[in-house]
Amino acid sequence: MALEATEQVATERALWRNKNFMLIWGGSIISSFGHQMYIIAIPLLIYDLSRSALAMSTMRAIEFFPNIVIGMMAGVFVDRLNRKRMMQWTSLIQMMSMLGMIMLLFTGHLSLWHLYILGFLLSSAGYTFGNAHHAVLPQIVTKEQLTSANAKLSFVSTFIQTIGPGLAGVLLVAFSYTSTLAVYMLCLVILFICVSLFQTPATGRMEHKKTTVVQDIKEGIDELFRNKTLLTPTFTILFMNFASSLVIGVLIFYVTDQLGVTAVQVGLMYTISAIGGIVGAAVVSRVRKKFGRGNIFTFCLLFDVIGMGCLIVAPTWWAIGIALAIRTFSTTISNIVYFTIRQEFTPNHLLGRVAGTSSMFMKMTLPFGLFIAGLWAEWFPIRILFGFATLIFLTMFLRLYAHPFRKLD
Repeated sequence: MALEATEQVATERALWRNKNFMLIWGGSIISSFGHQMYIIAIPLLIYDLSRSALAMSTMRAIEFFPNIVIGMMAGVFVDRLNRKRMMQWTSLIQMMSMLGMIMLLFTGHLSLWHLYILGFLLSSAGYTFGNAHHAVLPQIVTKEQLTSANAKLSFVSTFIQTIGPGLAGVLLVAFSYTSTLAVYMLCLVILFICVSLFQTPATGRMEHKKTTVVQDIKEGIDELFRNKTLLTPTFTILFMNFASSLVIGVLIFYVTDQLGVTAVQVGLMYTISAIGGIVGAAVVSRVRKKFGRGNIFTFCLLFDVIGMGCLIVAPTWWAIGIALAIRTFSTTISNIVYFTIRQEFTPNHLLGRVAGTSSMFMKMTLPFGLFIAGLWAEWFPIRILFGFATLIFLTMFLRLYAHPFRKLD
């Protein structure tokens, strides 16, 4: 027991001394903070422009389209090209897209279609950056450090979510949408600097092969479908994402239009929600020592059922925040488990394509669900959507509970 503790401490110290990991970790802190400004400001901006639940859910759908439209292609380029340069170019595209939004907003020429186009570019670049980031991590940390590294990255992200939304709400009230989005722009500049200082590992690109893009895509698909350990949670997350999309596309519309919540209260609601993620990221390593990854992933679905069930009856913004916190707790843990499984069980030279392919499958139901939610909210009670989502999570839990995947260590 003492030996295990000593080894754990040594592993943690080695991780903190890893310059490449620290640059990724630092960049994640800054970009996560800025992204909170964006995800709070944009839905409220669209609400002010349109007063439409459908317009708000359409923007969310557009932000998920890159996972489907460019998912596998992005994976091919992440595996073929230098991953540092991919991260540099994609962070630069994010900066330019955000600059376009800010300039249009500042000059008073911003329309919904501008947000849709620039939002798609921003999300496409962000998705490709995330793919390269995911693929490069196993190259700079050891296999034993993967769970800890993913947990630290997730902890940072969720910790920022506790302070980011509340601060975003305050900035929106005290200043403007332009100032709030300018904070995100500055964070993207810092991210670009961190990536530029990052040293690409020697194995950071594929050995040159005379294969076509189509062949590379097929190789990634084949690898995913051969890997039954990864395929089961991938398709489970596909249905989980559909259930989530029935909620996330209309939630801000619901609390602002039907509960009369202010921008500051929206920020505080998401701050409460993020606390669950902090707890999840903090305990996942300890939970992993006691339980197998299959059991952890399966019982996270039960927490999702509880969180969604609470959302149905939550009468106030802070009660909704608590319900979301339960979900964020489970989502954080299940994501860390899933990412570690994908990094561990996939050859690194295929990781970009497998990540792109699996992400495409997992996210392909999101735009559909967001569109349904937006239409539904125009005509029917939104709480019924929360009930549908709860039933989907319950079905997934019962399926995995009886599935061999639950025995995965």
